[in-house]
Amino acid sequence: MTDVTALIAEDEPLLAESLRAELQRLWPDLRVAAMAGDGHQAVEQALALRPTLCFLDIRMPGLSGLEAAQALAEEWPDGTAFPLLVFVTAYDQYAVQAFDAQAVDYLLKPLDTDRLAACVQRLRRLLATRSGASAELEIGLERLRAVLGGMQPAAPRLQVIQAQVGSTVYLVPIDEVIYFEAADKYLRVVTAEREHLIRTSLRELLPQLDPAVFWQVHRGTVVQARCVASARRDESGKAFLSLRGRDEILTVSRLYAPLFKGM
Repeated sequence: MTDVTALIAEDEPLLAESLRAELQRLWPDLRVAAMAGDGHQAVEQALALRPTLCFLDIRMPGLSGLEAAQALAEEWPDGTAFPLLVFVTAYDQYAVQAFDAQAVDYLLKPLDTDRLAACVQRLRRLLATRSGASAELEIGLERLRAVLGGMQPAAPRLQVIQAQVGSTVYLVPIDEVIYFEAADKYLRVVTAEREHLIRTSLRELLPQLDPAVFWQVHRGTVVQARCVASARRDESGKAFLSLRGRDEILTVSRLYAPLFKGM
């Protein structure tokens, strides 16, 4: 394949430069198109340049590598092959097991030359057998779904949301919540009767929710499955949810659209 390009997203400049130099030594035909120092910049540059490969650090300012990958999955243009993703992580046995069980590669810090060489060979084999752009997009989304599912840590299940308004703290039973939606530094907690804002990120909340009850449908939205009345798909693969108890329509990204299939 000609003109194979890569984006490196890493907030440690020395490690980023080391990875760039080793990639160019091991893969002379590879062109590193961009270097990003945080997750938001990585998403912006990847959408603009559409690289063949993305090396994403798991822990970055702004967005983590996984969150950046989710954003790319939601915003990636139709008709363009989704990039092959390689996650870079400090040693974490749980994370390594999650990646190792799926068709997504990973690199451990500090970088090991032999491991990187094996990664390069694997990427080259995958590129040599690539099919059409639409098929590659779905394959990429399937791999990302598998990794995200394997990365959910165990945590005590949340029973009540405590939302403070002035000097009053409202106790909202978790089964009354229709959906959660990220809003800047806050999280909207939406019930049939009212909304609350809590200063908690979706990243912190997700491990405390039962994934069989609350389904993530977008990188910023989690909905209680029993509150979904219907799902309608469009030609791009996105789905739109009508809710019980609320009039608004929720958008489901392509990454999570397979949740809504007929039985």
